[in-house]
Amino acid sequence: MTDYSNFLYIAIRAAIDAGKSIMDIYEDPTMDFGIELKADNSPLTKADKASHCFITRALSVTPFPILSEEGKEIPFEERSKWKTFWLIDPLDGTKEFIKRNGEFTVNIALIDEGVPVLGVIYVPVREELYFAADSIGAYKHSGIDIDNQPSMEEMKRNAVKLPISLAHQGLVVVASRSHQSEATTEYINNLRKQGRPVTQISSGSSLKICLVAEGSADVYPRFAPTMEWDTAAGHAIARAAGCDIYHIDEKTPLRYNKKDLHNPWFVVK
Repeated sequence: MTDYSNFLYIAIRAAIDAGKSIMDIYEDPTMDFGIELKADNSPLTKADKASHCFITRALSVTPFPILSEEGKEIPFEERSKWKTFWLIDPLDGTKEFIKRNGEFTVNIALIDEGVPVLGVIYVPVREELYFAADSIGAYKHSGIDIDNQPSMEEMKRNAVKLPISLAHQGLVVVASRSHQSEATTEYINNLRKQGRPVTQISSGSSLKICLVAEGSADVYPRFAPTMEWDTAAGHAIARAAGCDIYHIDEKTPLRYNKKDLHNPWFVVK
C-alpha cells in the first residue's frame, strides 16, 4: 500500500487551525452558536461551518477529493470512482460542543481503497492531538503548542507512541455519553456475565475510539447509528495502534465509501 505519511502534516495543521476557529466560537461570551437543525434533526452550529471551511481550504492543495459531513452531497456514481480521498468531520460531537463539556473533536482521515490509512483527531479544549499513518504508527501529543507551529519531527518527538501501557483491572468498556442504546447496554451486561470485572466509562465524540487505541479502554461497542465520517479518523488511529473497528461479528473490519454512508453496528477492540 502507498505511503501517505507525507500528507500527515497538512492534515494536522488543518485540524489545529480548524480547532482554533471552533474555540473562537466556543469561548464567545454571548454563546451565540448559531444553532440550526439539519434534515435528520441533528444540530449544526457556526463552529461546524467554520471548521469545514478551514479544513477544505487547507486540504485543497492535495490531489485528493474531499468528502465532508458539512459539504455538499456527492453522488455515489462520482465518489465510487475515487481510489483515495479525504473523509472529514469538521466538528464531531456537536451536541457535546453545545453542552460545553469539551468532548468534541476535529476528525480528518485519508481513505485508500476503502481503508483508513491516515488519521488526525484534534481535541481543541484540551489542545490534545492524536495522529497516525500506516507507515509510522499512532501517536498522542498532549498540550501541543498550537501557536508556534511545531514541525512534524518535533511533534513526533514530543508525542507518545500508541498504545500506551496502562494497567487496569478487569475489562474497561467505553460507551457513548449521549447515544447509548439498549443493545449496547445488553452487550456490556453480557460481558459482566463472563466473570471478569467490568468498568464502564462514558465519553463523547471520536474520543471513545482514541481511548481504546491508547489503552485506557479495552472495548467500545457502538450499537446505534453513526456515519463514515464519525469513525474514519479514529479507525486509522486504532489500526496504527494495533486495534481495529469490526462489524458485530468482531472479525470483519469496517470499510469506507459505501453507497450508503451509514456505518453498521460495530465494536472497537
